[in-house]
Amino acid sequence: MPPLSPATIRGVIPLILDVDTGIDDAMALLYAAASPDAELIAVTCVGGNVDAGQVEHNTRAVLELAGRPDVEVALGRTRPLVRPVETTPETHGPRGLGYAALPEPTTALSQRHAADLFIEQAARRPGEITLVTLGPLTNLAVALLREPALPRLLNGWVLMGGAYRSPGNTAPTTEWNIQCDPDAAKIAFAAWAESAREHGHSLPTALGLDVTERAKITPDHVVSLARRAGSTPDDSIALARGEDPMLATRSVASNPIVRFVADALRFYMEFHSRYDGFYGAFIHDPFALAAALDPSLIRTDALAVDVELGGTLTTGETVTDWRRVWGRPPTLNVAVEGDAQTFLDRFVERVGELAATRRDAAWG
Repeated sequence: MPPLSPATIRGVIPLILDVDTGIDDAMALLYAAASPDAELIAVTCVGGNVDAGQVEHNTRAVLELAGRPDVEVALGRTRPLVRPVETTPETHGPRGLGYAALPEPTTALSQRHAADLFIEQAARRPGEITLVTLGPLTNLAVALLREPALPRLLNGWVLMGGAYRSPGNTAPTTEWNIQCDPDAAKIAFAAWAESAREHGHSLPTALGLDVTERAKITPDHVVSLARRAGSTPDDSIALARGEDPMLATRSVASNPIVRFVADALRFYMEFHSRYDGFYGAFIHDPFALAAALDPSLIRTDALAVDVELGGTLTTGETVTDWRRVWGRPPTLNVAVEGDAQTFLDRFVERVGELAATRRDAAWG
């Protein structure tokens, strides 16, 4: 492996994020922009929570809100490898950002395809970059088919995806990111595992619902974030003047990032209130990103995992050999424990500090 880069020596981790922005992807983008230990090289986009065109639009707008218009945003494949496109407006809203509205982004979309960006950046900085995938694995599968050496060119891969020892959130046994493109997930898992066996690099680290659903953000966290930012009123989900309290949809917080967080998360919280019995939200994607920056937030177990493609009821299931009856070598380092409290405290602190520096950002 090449010598460590100056960024890595300083404790800064070069990152490429692959997203399907999405409310919790948007929170992850803010967390990345707020993290002094992250060097955000680029963000690539794939369809999932919303269609791919809306994903890249949302991503550019959120990065501009966060003060990072310099980050390259690239679009990848706009549909799964084999299956029809699926989106989830009931979870993330018709445009993917809940009740939030942002100005039209002014930065241009990259001319590079996401898969080419992975390959070119990894080749330019071999052994340095960590890839964090927060949506379906379509772009990564395409990149691996184009360049099988990609796993050993990257420093590592952290993914939010799968349900390894918990119920699914899409079907009884399947998690959204994997179910959207299970064929891509199967290709990515197999290709990375084969490369790891041949070349000795690390396996991917997977945070599934088993761990990410421990990261449950509540209105109290949002209020704490607003206070950290110096936003008024600090009840950041306060109702707009004259709005029916039962129908209110927009925050009146003075800080634009706080307003965005509150408006996006309120939609998410209402969804979880209807379907999961609590008023709050699982913020899966920022937890995965935080673990990529600080692996001490999780404990993992190396396990053989495969993806079901032909099940009548289970297509997209991450079938995990917990008892090791297959006799196969492991394919993933599966997160089995996570320090959600430390992560949530860090999310409030970092995004609150970012918001404090962006109090005059433009707002739609």
